[in-house]
Amino acid sequence: MKFGIVARRDRDAALKLAYRVYDFLKVSGYEVFVDRDTYSHLHEFDRGDVVPLEDFDVDYIIVIGGDGTILRVEHRTKKDIPILGINMGTLGFLTEVEPHEAFFALSKLIEGEYHMDERIKLRTYVNGVNDVPDALNEVAVLTGIPGKIIHLKYYVDGGLANEVRADGLIISTPTGSTGYSMSAGGPFVDPRLKVVVLAPLAPIALSSRPMVVPAESKIDVRNLSATREVILAVDGQFYTYLTPETEIKVELSPRRTRFIRFSNEVYPKYTMRIKKKF
Repeated sequence: MKFGIVARRDRDAALKLAYRVYDFLKVSGYEVFVDRDTYSHLHEFDRGDVVPLEDFDVDYIIVIGGDGTILRVEHRTKKDIPILGINMGTLGFLTEVEPHEAFFALSKLIEGEYHMDERIKLRTYVNGVNDVPDALNEVAVLTGIPGKIIHLKYYVDGGLANEVRADGLIISTPTGSTGYSMSAGGPFVDPRLKVVVLAPLAPIALSSRPMVVPAESKIDVRNLSATREVILAVDGQFYTYLTPETEIKVELSPRRTRFIRFSNEVYPKYTMRIKKKF
């Protein structure tokens, strides 16, 4: 059994816990690897166990941080490696345990006492080319100039879904429904569902409401503002400017995110965190 460890880089407590987890697993006789960025902020790990995140080839990744750290892992790893998230963030919607539960959780993981929570992702094509990360939370098409709206049309499976003048459009997975999409008026979606939420961001027309479509839908977004660039944002981690004529297509990714879970209960944890957030 091989483990990878990734820690939040801006919090000493996360780095120190990462080393304790690393030491625990090494002493227990397992192969353990640490990503290069984590090592660059704490040099106590064995240099021979340090590899780039993109080269992780392990059975499990232990992520010590918040949702942003998990999203960074998801954007950079090349395989769908199960993740155990230890919360060192603010709310940690995607994490599973708190720091004081870390070693109990590791013991249960080693003993196989867990289940796999699989989440869908979205793949984006820019002018027919996929060179941006898959989205676990959302793909957002945003105005490139704050305070200036953009004019968008978006199609679902070839049919016109809506035409909006707004600050942008958020295309969200169920996992991302508690994030940017919800702040734009989108619904909370049970993460077990395979659907996609299309939520206009601050639209002018009151009739422009969020809609839910099957995850297998193919979504095309057209920018009708002939002289205005847009920003393509993926999970709040990746950003790029696109010229007005750029074709944006979003569809279900063949990849999945896999989380280690110790409870089958969805709603207690989610509703508790939503109440804390809002």
